[in-house]
Parts: sequence; structure tokens; C-alpha cells
Amino acid sequence: MNFREEKDFLGVLKIPLDAFYGIHSLRAKQNFPAFDHFSIHWYKALGKVKLACYLTYRKFKKAILAKYGDDFSVLKLLTDEQLNSLIHAAELVSEGAYFEHFIVPATQGGAGTSINMNVNEILTNLALKYLGEKLGNYEIIDPIETANIYQSTNDVIPTSLKLASIQLLITLEEKINELRFDIEKLEKQHRNYLRLAYTQMQEALPSSYGVLFSTYNEALSRDWWRVSKAFERIKVINLGGGATGSSLGIPRFFVMEVSNTLQNISKLPLTRSENLADATANTDSFVEVHAILKAHAVNLEKIVSDIRLLSSNLLINNEVEIPQKQTGSSIMPGKVNPVIVEFVISAVHKIYANDMLISSLSGMGCLDLNAYLPSIGNALLESLNLLIACNTTLKENLFNGLIVKKELAESKLFSSPTLTTALSPYIGYHKAAEVAKYMKTHNISILQANKRLNFLPDVQLTAIVKSENLLKNGFLINELL
Repeated sequence: MNFREEKDFLGVLKIPLDAFYGIHSLRAKQNFPAFDHFSIHWYKALGKVKLACYLTYRKFKKAILAKYGDDFSVLKLLTDEQLNSLIHAAELVSEGAYFEHFIVPATQGGAGTSINMNVNEILTNLALKYLGEKLGNYEIIDPIETANIYQSTNDVIPTSLKLASIQLLITLEEKINELRFDIEKLEKQHRNYLRLAYTQMQEALPSSYGVLFSTYNEALSRDWWRVSKAFERIKVINLGGGATGSSLGIPRFFVMEVSNTLQNISKLPLTRSENLADATANTDSFVEVHAILKAHAVNLEKIVSDIRLLSSNLLINNEVEIPQKQTGSSIMPGKVNPVIVEFVISAVHKIYANDMLISSLSGMGCLDLNAYLPSIGNALLESLNLLIACNTTLKENLFNGLIVKKELAESKLFSSPTLTTALSPYIGYHKAAEVAKYMKTHNISILQANKRLNFLPDVQLTAIVKSENLLKNGFLINELL
């Protein structure tokens, strides 16, 4: 393998000749020997942020030359060739190109400097390639002085994280709504499919599968609404704030324009913070957004746990069948496991762990910066991707093809002594208890028990236990007359 030499103030390292990363990236890889991969969503968002910075710089340069003329020499301005090549490179990175040259792991130290420098080096070498120059020829375009012009790790990294998060939140919102729509169809389809409700895993009152699916639909509706509003919590960015939000060393023109440029090219309602120091120092907005994700994860776990229980072989004559998706055992022929449910439960527990990590590391922020933003961001983006995956597979592989056995569910209900609760307004608690006891003793249905005890006319009892009467909210006095 052929190498080139790159140097920083710490010394010299050999870099593969065809590598688009450089010395800063390689030092980070050597210092952080982790194997967790950085998010491509964050990488692409960082390319978009860099693009906004270069486009803003172009506006800045144009304004300078228009006011002071071509002989302006107070600042050494980037040439059009440098700027155009960087814009081209940022466009490529924003599309995910050359991601294989991003070698810094997700878990790292340094508050994201390694992330920023890895992308800066990729941008620089892409720009050099565009100009027909050798990779690593930093005298023409430099990763710090050129690619990082008027930027800091401490503003481009959190800004790109917020951009990536909002993009994934939009996708998650769509996926939740798609799953909710499918469950709403199940709710309507099974509205009058009677079932026995359970409290504390014991037989309770008459209900229906429509009612059960409605509880999932309502929970997902709340999740959809919360997620659709979550981007409001993280749309405020600190781009242009520099290292601590003071914008020191950055032209005011750039500070005022760069957030608007990013908003225009991303088509997202990002806005510059009124307090750039606050937006640089505090990460509580990520804690709040992840709490919304955790609430959705909780609802998903409740839903899939219910479905797993109802379809389990632990129940005699289970009323629900879930789609069989893959072979369940390498030794037991014919075994099929609830793998979609298990995937979702595994994913949501990772999300619970991420919630603790984000909360605790956000609290570890010190004075003017949170050094743990890379881990906070990695956990947040991981949770978003996991939830997108969960909603997708639940729609495609669990609820699509789920079967409810109507006749079996009704048979169980009419054989359950708990159904006698519906008789209490007509014959009183004590007589209803006699019916329940008789049903248990003789293992017969409520209709058979009443026929022998003769507490109610058969016609009246048949009317009482119709699905529309069992499922309505309460009774009217004239119904007892």
C-alpha cells in the first residue's frame, strides 16, 4: 500500500494514499478503538450544514466585493475555485457519498471534534480531487482554515444532530400513522367481535376485539401527535455561535445569514437561537425529545406483549393467531416463535437504556459545553431508527395477517361466570352470584344456567347479552322496566 505523510502539531502520520480522511481522523480512530458505527444520517446532515456554511460564505464574499471592490485585502477571502469545489464536496457528503472514509467510531471523546475533522478532511480531499489536485495537498485547501471556515465543532455538530433528528422524526411520524391506520381498520373490522376482558390476568368483563384494538389506536394516536410536535423542541440551532455561542472571530453577516441558508436548503423550520450560548451549553431538548420516544416505545411494548399473550400456546385454544414468519428452532421441527414481538421488545428495551444514557450524559454537561454530545446524539438517532423499524415490521409482519377467532372468543365469554355482571341490574348481585356459581359448578354457559335457575326469561337474557348491549356505555333506567 502506498502512503502520504500528514502532520499536525503532535507529529507526523502515514495516511493511505487514496484515503479521503486525514491525520485528525486517524488519530481519533487510534485513540477510540470502539467498533460502533457513526450514523450515516448524522454524516449526511453534517454535509448539509457544511453546504449551508459555504453558500453563506459565498453570499458574504459577494457582499464584501460589492461594497469594497475587488481590491479588498483586509480579509484573505477564499477563491471561487476553492469555494465551488467545497460546495460540490458538501453536496456529495449530504447525499451520503464517501461515507466509507468516515472512520471515527460513534463512541469517542472530544465533544465531536473528531466527527467535524473527519468530515472536514473528506470535504477537503473531495474538493482537491474536483480541482484535479493530489489528496492531502492542504496548501491549496486546508481542512481547518478552508473547509472549517467560520465554523466550530460546537455549533456544526449539534446543529447537524438536530437536522438529522428532525428528518428521522418526520419518517417516524409517517410510520406511526401507517401502523395506526392499519390497527384502526382492525378496530372497525372487529368492532362486534366479543371477547372476555382480563384485569390482572384474570377474567373480568365482556368486551370486544374492536375495543381492544381501539386502545392501541388511541395510544398510537397520542404517539403520533407527540412525535409530530417533537421537532418544535429541537428546531432552535446555534449555528454561527462558534465555540461557546459568542460568535467570536465570525463575521456578523455570517452569523445572521447561515441559519436561514440552512433552513432554505433543508426545507425544515430551523431557526437561530436568541441565546446562542444556551443552545451551545445545554442539551435538555434532546432529553425531552427522547422522553417522547420512550413513551412511544412503552406503548409498543404494551401492544406486542398483549398480542404475544393472546396468541401464546400457554392459552388453551388461543383466540389470536399471528403470522408465521420464520422457522423457530434448529432442533424442534415445525416450531414457530413470535419473532416480530421479540424484536420489538428487544428494541424498546434498548431505547429505555438510551433514555437513561441521554439523561445522565446531558446532566454531565459542564459550564459552556457538553463534551458527551456524540454519545447523546448516537443514542438519540439509534432510538429513532429502532422505532422506525419497529413500526415498519409491526405493520408488515404482525398486524398484516393477524387472525381473530370470533366464534372461539364468544364461546369463552359465554362460558365465563364474569358475564353475570351484566345481570346484576336486573336480578341483583346475590342472584347473579348464584348464576355464576352454578356455571362454575356445572361447567355450563350463562344461557344454560339461567334456563335451569329460571331467574330471567330466555328472551330477555338473550337480549341482555347481545353484543350491542354488552358493549354500550352503561344502561338506561327504562331498560329495567
